[in-house]
Formats: sequence, C-alpha cells, structure tokens
Amino acid sequence: MGINETPEIEARIAAAETRIFKAVFPSTTNHYDTLFGGTALQLMDEVAFIAATRFSRKRMVTVSSDKINFTKSIPAGTIIELVGRVEHVGNTSIRIAVEIYVEEMYSMERQKAIHGSFTFVALDEDKKPIRIV
Repeated sequence: MGINETPEIEARIAAAETRIFKAVFPSTTNHYDTLFGGTALQLMDEVAFIAATRFSRKRMVTVSSDKINFTKSIPAGTIIELVGRVEHVGNTSIRIAVEIYVEEMYSMERQKAIHGSFTFVALDEDKKPIRIV
C-alpha cells in the first residue's frame, strides 16, 4: 500500500471504498448507442475523487489518469456500478483504482467493462501539496 501500512491506515483504506450506481440513458451515449467514453472518464474521476477525499479528508486534485482500459462496450439501457478503491498511498499523493461494471437491467448478468487508475494530490489552503497522512 505504500509508506504507511498500519492497521489504522488499512481501516481507512477499507472505509474509503466508494460505489456509485448509474443507469445508462440515451443522453449519455454516442452514435453507437453505447456509453460515451468521455462520460465514463468523468464518472471514473468523480468516484476516484470521492474515494481519495474519504480516505484523506483533505482537499484533493486530480494530477493524472493512468491507462484506462475500455474492454467492453456499455449499451444504453444498462446499469453501471463504479467502484473506487485506494491502490497506493504516498506522502502527498494517492492512487485510486476505478472499475466500471455493466449489468443488464432485467437479468443477473454482470461484467467488468472499464478499469483504470487516477492519482490525486492533497493541497493546503495555499494550493501547496501537503502530507496525506
């Protein structure tokens, strides 16, 4: 996990896991009637931000996104679940892994469709990096 592998940090990591569910409506799809990639990225950054903030309880800003893999298209009329988990804790930065699962609305079928990671930095009131823990 990084520099601070203590029971307290492990408990904070577990408590920071963030899950959001959304319905995929036509207003969020592209000309192929699948979830627009930019919308997926926005949702992933949002869930990552929430997880980073829940862990640190500090002002966080996105500094990078790393290798976002679109492995399955997400059609309109499905439900998605975004899951954000703390992947690594550094001194002033934290990396959050995000997965998007797609579910058919009227069946139990569920598959991982997109995954990637986002790095955030904690900032003080003067917008200078500060220690996360």
